[in-house]
Amino acid sequence: QVQLLESGGGLVQAGGSLRLSCAASGSIFSILYMGWYRQPPGKQRELVAKITSGGTTNYVDSVKGRFTISRDKDKNTVYLQMNSLKPEDTAVYYCVVLTTKGNAWGQGTQVTVSS
Repeated sequence: QVQLLESGGGLVQAGGSLRLSCAASGSIFSILYMGWYRQPPGKQRELVAKITSGGTTNYVDSVKGRFTISRDKDKNTVYLQMNSLKPEDTAVYYCVVLTTKGNAWGQGTQVTVSS
């Protein structure tokens, strides 16, 4: 079983930056990708960014050019650097890891961007 520990959420003013971290531990088998989803208040969860084992990254259009996903393979940790934050980025952010044995989700971390 994979455990995920997220950190880095908080309250920030529009235009500010935050960095989210997610460390995976436990029965980690071959990781296919690590990524971040978010769920704004009253809306569905959406994929924000993901990074594959080969380093390929994907982003939702609304964060391209502002967010950067990266990964430390040795530490089984994925990061999401969020710059130029906007109020519409306010959401609970969830880390997700997909392995050959299935997926695992973090508990979520709140990101609030004030205008």
